[in-house]
Amino acid sequence: MKRRTAHWAGAHGRGGRQGAAEEGTEGISEGAGEESGPTWERRLRPHELGAVREIRAGLRALLAGRAGSELARTAELLASELVTNALVHTDGAAVFTARLTGGRLHVAVRDFLSRPPVAVADPAAWTADASPGSGPLATSGRGLLLVDCLADAWGVRRHAVGKAVWFVLDPALHAKEP
Repeated sequence: MKRRTAHWAGAHGRGGRQGAAEEGTEGISEGAGEESGPTWERRLRPHELGAVREIRAGLRALLAGRAGSELARTAELLASELVTNALVHTDGAAVFTARLTGGRLHVAVRDFLSRPPVAVADPAAWTADASPGSGPLATSGRGLLLVDCLADAWGVRRHAVGKAVWFVLDPALHAKEP
């Protein structure tokens, strides 16, 4: 699978021509425009970790009949990671948005803290003498590594207040070769 590696100005992670998913309306709705498809938005209260299950279920509903099961599982995993990061590492609310556009899934989680997300260092560089809570035995800290490995594009878009961490999954890049 070939990955795009161009960076957006002011963004972190891999980015291509696609940007962060724009905010839609509450619930799943059809987007405007010829290539825009259904959109789902969910506003999250501070520390509302129970919403992660709802996000996964909402993505399943959005993707039902529109994406393969492997792509849907990947989308659920990556969305769960971004939502959990936003709720655990900030003290505020967040907004989750998923949109299908031109067959691609765009997901963004916007929080209202300007501090950029922190990715773990290269796992190959971890040592046995790493501090407690870090290194290869840590129970957290791999969310953005998963996003980096599994998303077709991802990045961070800064806003006047806060940021949006986003990813794109493109089913065409995951099609099995004949």
